[in-house]
Amino acid sequence: MPLKPLILLVEDEISLASTLALNLELEGFQIIQANTGNKAIDLFHQNKSKINLVFLDIMLPDVNGYTLCKLFKEIKPDLPIIFITARNQTIDKIEGLKLGADDYITKPFELEEVLLRTKNLLKRTQPSDSEIFKFGSNTINFDSFEVNTFNGETFKLTKREIGLLKILTNRVNKVLSRDEIIEELWHENENPSGRTIDNYIVNFRKMFEKNPKEPIYFLSIRGVGYKFEIPN
Repeated sequence: MPLKPLILLVEDEISLASTLALNLELEGFQIIQANTGNKAIDLFHQNKSKINLVFLDIMLPDVNGYTLCKLFKEIKPDLPIIFITARNQTIDKIEGLKLGADDYITKPFELEEVLLRTKNLLKRTQPSDSEIFKFGSNTINFDSFEVNTFNGETFKLTKREIGLLKILTNRVNKVLSRDEIIEELWHENENPSGRTIDNYIVNFRKMFEKNPKEPIYFLSIRGVGYKFEIPN
């Protein structure tokens, strides 16, 4: 199953944040929340490779939303950002859009409208169902079975190689045993060994890791199996 989109919600009004978070979760999103600017910065740095969208209040107890927007866009320029704020003056809206925000919603708002805008923005900004997955300077196209690596090389992979990459990338930061992988990827009448998985991982490291002997993406978990990780 594809990973649920991850939203960073930055809002210091606790009841509003809770209501919005609950409704977004019911629509299939993952939510991480911050009620101060400094907490938002910490969460952003911890999750920046996984965050798909940010909701930003402007008036926060410490670092304001404009500063956060500028910071996030400098680090991740394509990150969609929506301001949700009580400041409804045109000059405030212009300031937010100048900083790179993708939308500006004023309080009070209709939840249905916010949910609709969120979905529409993600449709415009996230990869479509063409199944493109990016990590670091590597790209996997799950439709064409092609990968483009950090050093500019292109490889055409087998169906099983793509299947293993799909399993791993769908479970970022989760440890998978060799038995779990074999159960998902092979039929009952086939008899692959754990060593088969090991060989695939070795090949992935040669393709995608700058230093295959010290991998940062395809990690071995001794006595268990493997984990695909995207460093923050």
